[in-house]
Amino acid sequence: MSSKSMQSSLLVKVPAVTAFFWIIKILATTVGETFADFINTKLNLGLTNTSLLLGSALLVALVIQFASKRYIPAIYWICIVLVSIAGTLITDNLTDNLGIPLWQSSLAFALLLGVVFGVWFAQERTLAMKSIISKKRETFYWLAILFTFALGTATGDWLAEAVGLGYGLSAVAYGGAILLVAILWRTGVLSEIAAFWIAYVLTRPLGASIGDLLAQNKSVGGLGLGTTATSVIFLVAILGSVIYLSFSKKDELRPD
Repeated sequence: MSSKSMQSSLLVKVPAVTAFFWIIKILATTVGETFADFINTKLNLGLTNTSLLLGSALLVALVIQFASKRYIPAIYWICIVLVSIAGTLITDNLTDNLGIPLWQSSLAFALLLGVVFGVWFAQERTLAMKSIISKKRETFYWLAILFTFALGTATGDWLAEAVGLGYGLSAVAYGGAILLVAILWRTGVLSEIAAFWIAYVLTRPLGASIGDLLAQNKSVGGLGLGTTATSVIFLVAILGSVIYLSFSKKDELRPD
């Protein structure tokens, strides 16, 4: 069997982009916002210790993900949840510990994401989800995922501070922006791949706005559920969705 035939026979290591994908992604993004705050403040670990603990957990999860031979929903979505938390913590560390303004973090992450996409496309000639069938492409994919979360966190926080829309209006604004991206894709203005990655970045501040709206105190515009309750609700929703997908196989795909 030729190397090309062998590669095409490999299973794709990521899920199909379905409604379930976007639902779980937003749920994971919300957890990334609230769970990091929960460990940092409620457990009194502090930002540095929280970053070390969850960074280590992410490395372990990614080692398991890379070692797997196919897409396994539980492993994949654990990685996404932990990357979401890591993206939040990276931005928080740059802002709180190093004093780097959010607009500078946003610009830096946008440039880094652009570099990842540029090198990825130059070497593989595709950025498509359904093409993640090799370790190299998987490495590019997870680097891009990390920087989309970090970029979404920094840009979302920056706009929240600069514009001051509040949690509810911010969620509506980001939801509207994602709807616009979907319309531009459906009308052929944006390619499928461009629309996917733009929407992927935008779902990060959308999920964060939803998380803050639910968790923050009523005195600052939230609903007052707290980070613990919000994290538990969304983690249970993610768990239920992943269990369903594990048995139904509705989000599995093979390369073209």
